[in-house]
Amino acid sequence: MTLAEMLEGLRPRRLDARRNFDAVLAAAADAFGESGADVGMEDIARRAGVGVATLYRNFPTRVALMEAVYLAAVDELVSFGSGSDDADSWTALRRWLEKFGDFMRTKHPVVSVLTEQSEVYAPARDAIYGIAVPLFDHAREDGQIRAGVVADDVMRVIFAVTGGLYRDTAQRGRALQIVLDGIRTPGPV
Repeated sequence: MTLAEMLEGLRPRRLDARRNFDAVLAAAADAFGESGADVGMEDIARRAGVGVATLYRNFPTRVALMEAVYLAAVDELVSFGSGSDDADSWTALRRWLEKFGDFMRTKHPVVSVLTEQSEVYAPARDAIYGIAVPLFDHAREDGQIRAGVVADDVMRVIFAVTGGLYRDTAQRGRALQIVLDGIRTPGPV
């Protein structure tokens, strides 16, 4: 089952209920990204323009809401990586890693709460690596990244880099650029 299918299985059938579900999901993603994992459920409902009862009808627990937010974000990340076939191998990998860095920065509070026992953890991880590994392999085969550089190592470094506190987004971008420069095959001197 794909992540999109898992998320679709959570969505209500009625059109108005689906709109509320999607509104809560979007509001929760923004709230968790801005305020962390402890943001109040009432605040999320207010942001979504729904009542707290509607939020809890769709997401009976904070963890259920976080899992849905994570599923939606990972599905978007995987779809982005799937659509990078038109770029050269380095550009495709770089764009995806930048998207992954942004994903980790905004989803870090959610990821820090979910554990391996979560129903979405393994399928989401598998989907991410299912996109990342071929991007890395293709770039390595093309001589665009250093031999021995593997997806898991780089993704863990990006997780660490994006979890830090920065003065501004430019500084965060420079930190990510250091990682990208470090994996790239050196050009002619």
